[in-house]
Order: sequence, then C-alpha cells, then structure tokens
Amino acid sequence: MPLQGKAFKYGANVDTDAIIPARYLNLHLPEDLAKHCMEDLDAGFINQVKPGDIIVADTNFGCGSSREHAPVAIQASGISCVIAKSFARIFFRNAINIGLPLLECEDAVDNINPGDMVEVDLAAGRVTNLSGPKTFTSKPYPDFMLQIVKAGGLVEHTKKKLSGAK
Repeated sequence: MPLQGKAFKYGANVDTDAIIPARYLNLHLPEDLAKHCMEDLDAGFINQVKPGDIIVADTNFGCGSSREHAPVAIQASGISCVIAKSFARIFFRNAINIGLPLLECEDAVDNINPGDMVEVDLAAGRVTNLSGPKTFTSKPYPDFMLQIVKAGGLVEHTKKKLSGAK
C-alpha cells in the first residue's frame, strides 16, 4: 500500500533539536511531543500537517543527538514518511525501530516542492510527485525492513515473531 500526502520541504542538516527542541524532552507521550514537532524551524507545521503527509529534506536529516524523541514526534504528528538525500545513521535506525519509514532519493528531493502531493512505494523504491507528475526511483526496502515498518516498529515486529504470527 503506497503512502501519500502533501510535502513539507526542508533544507540540509535539520538536526534533532530542530525536530523536537530540547526544552520538551521531559515529555514522554508521543501526542505531546507532536505538538512541538518542528516548531523552531517551521512554526506553522503542526497546524498544517495532516495524517499521511510527507517530509522532504536535503542532506543529513536527523543529525545531532541520538534522541529517540525526534522520530517519535514526527510520526505522532501524522507524517507517514520522510524522504531525504541522506539521513544521520542513528536517526535512520531510530526511525525504523519505531516504524517510521525513511527513503533516500536525491532526484525526488530535487524535484518536489513544498505543498506538492507525493506518493511513496517503499517496496518498489518509487517516489511519485503527483503534482508533476514525475516518478523517481530509489533503492527499495529490503523485506526485513518492510516487515519491521509494517509491524509498527521493532518491538511490535519482535512480539509478532515470538508469538508465531505471520
């Protein structure tokens, strides 16, 4: 099932403090973190984002600290996927661990504008700018990563495997 939503576009080196400012790290509920997602970088983000929307960013998205709050805040805000030219590795792993899909696709980033409607097929590694329309190809997700994301993250995936469910 493809992911589809409106693009919110950001530049390079969006760090975890821009995603969720440190002053909110005492919050632990995802919905509380979501209220402050991107607020120092894009004050209107949380009032405009809708379930399914997609963040598009340049290089090194999620750099800085390894705080797990950042992908949690993004996911809880309703974002279905983040597309970037590159991700900080620890952010990438933290996102997959909670079931937030990320996709590296330079051509898509260069050809998607803020507000464009975007569709993502993780299994095929395909990003389509429906406002274009143009389709871009990236490396598809390996099956084991698709299973983790579909299960809702590593913990849920592990529970499912331990229970014997398919």
